[in-house]
Amino acid sequence: MFCKLALRNVRRSFQDYGVYLLTLTFGVCLFYTFNSLEGQGAIRYLAQSGSPMVEVILSCISVFSVFVAVVLACLMVYANRFLLRRRKRELGTYLLLGLGQGQVSLILMLETGLVALVSMVLGLGLGVLASMGLSRLTTSMFQISVDHLLGLRFSPAAAGKTVLYFGLIFLVMMVLSGVQVSRAKLLDLMQGNRCNEPLKQRPLKWAVAQCVLGVLCLLAAYGLLLRFGMAVAIIMLPVCVPMLALGTVGTLLIFRSLSGFVLRLAQARPGFYYKNLNLFTLREWMSKVHSTYLAQTVICILLLLAMGITASSMGLNSTLDANAQARSPFDVTVKNYRGDVTLLDFEEELNRAGFSTGEKLAWQREVLIYYGDEAVVGLNTTGVMGLSDYNALRQRQGKELYTGALPAYIPWEECEGLVTDGLTMDLAVVEDSVLERLEVRRQLWIADYAGDKEATEAELMAALDRLPQECVTLVHSRIGLYQDLMGNKMLALFLGLYLGLTFLLAAAAVLALQQLSQGADNAGRYAILRRLGAREGMVSRCAVEQVALAFLLPLALALIHSAVGMKAANDLIAQAGKVDALQSTLFTGLMLLLVYGGYFLATALACRRLALHETGERR
Repeated sequence: MFCKLALRNVRRSFQDYGVYLLTLTFGVCLFYTFNSLEGQGAIRYLAQSGSPMVEVILSCISVFSVFVAVVLACLMVYANRFLLRRRKRELGTYLLLGLGQGQVSLILMLETGLVALVSMVLGLGLGVLASMGLSRLTTSMFQISVDHLLGLRFSPAAAGKTVLYFGLIFLVMMVLSGVQVSRAKLLDLMQGNRCNEPLKQRPLKWAVAQCVLGVLCLLAAYGLLLRFGMAVAIIMLPVCVPMLALGTVGTLLIFRSLSGFVLRLAQARPGFYYKNLNLFTLREWMSKVHSTYLAQTVICILLLLAMGITASSMGLNSTLDANAQARSPFDVTVKNYRGDVTLLDFEEELNRAGFSTGEKLAWQREVLIYYGDEAVVGLNTTGVMGLSDYNALRQRQGKELYTGALPAYIPWEECEGLVTDGLTMDLAVVEDSVLERLEVRRQLWIADYAGDKEATEAELMAALDRLPQECVTLVHSRIGLYQDLMGNKMLALFLGLYLGLTFLLAAAAVLALQQLSQGADNAGRYAILRRLGAREGMVSRCAVEQVALAFLLPLALALIHSAVGMKAANDLIAQAGKVDALQSTLFTGLMLLLVYGGYFLATALACRRLALHETGERR
């Protein structure tokens, strides 16, 4: 009987509290996705290539998974407390019908077990799909084909870890639910939904003073961040502590001051205040802001962390990618550092070693770098290159040929993008006839592959090992460079997405559960409004407007915080290369829209349904 009753309660609860199941399922999905990285294409590729970053990435994910599990555990316990608060009258009815507190606790434990089973199955299923999507996202960073590493893959280790962690969390929830019911009094359960939230009017001057002080605190925190930069502001405690304290206090004061003057501003405009149900909407909303300003501050900070971490990781990722592309214009560059002693005929030597340059290469060229001689060249540079070689490299990269005056000075920064992994020198470009009066400093052999890049490179490396021993060569390949950088790129991307999604989920879920709780408390008030003559559309719009105000308020302030924080973060990232702020902003906005917007939509529909259900006008 208890199992049948628990199953009926779970099915009925999901109809009203889909946000609860959504949060649990998304938490399981998120946890599984990032703990199954060892089976994803990008990590498998790096492992096959022997990259040491694989162990670093997996270790960091394991460490951060403990932190994420703690955050999700707090979130799930909070969600479970919300459901119990909403069902106090129902639980009291069970006690009135003769069930003991132990039996009621058993029902709740069975319900929690069913919810755990459903969310675990759904979460793991979505996690497998999400891990494939994340794998495609990361492998798209490579400039080589790794399609053979893609596809649906189930990770038993990640699934076992997810079941273990979330099993412990659900066990804690079951125990806490039983303890809470066993300690509750029947009168408190039956009257749990009759406690009204008083609206205390604060003196206007104090509210304005708090708001002004909050703005000043935020401006001071912004000033410290922009003045000292992101790196110093995070590392140096004399800067970090005051900045964080001022930012937190400023946010808290702004939320606390709202109930003191926003309502009075609306009352000063009777045409707006008394239109439709604006009076009821504003007073209900402001009463909740007054009592939950601390929670609003926490939600705002969580949104700031979510947007800042995600955008920063995407910005750093795009910067590293741009640097990798700039440093690898060709598939391979071989530098003969003893070109001043022995010049090699690379094409002949490679063909002799069994590597067919005609079949395996799409393009190749030998380039000589000469010692700089200011008396001959007219410029004081480290190296000298002939115009024909310089234009051949530029033409292969799709750049315009140089037709300016000679000799031409090529700075070190531009020379770094001239061949793969750079030249580590500045150059003077001269007419080829001038080169006869200079001494050879270094010989370069540069090529692009024709077919399968990985297979071609493996054959080329084997052939290069058979070059004459008196030559000192150093090989720089695009694949090798990307393998070195991919580990750093993926570490930044994985940790950024993992933490960003966790904070965003926590902020959206807490806010959604708050609004569902308040929507349930307001259901009786909506019924009174309906009996007083309010139309169904007005009641429905009122419920949605309250949810919209609650979601937009912390988001608006978090966006301001994020704009300042991203300015400092981009300045720091720009030291490593060009920052693609548009891409990181668009990606963060899309993630915010999907997760935060999805929670808003689900919450608005649920609150609307609660309001219409109580009025007896269900559609």
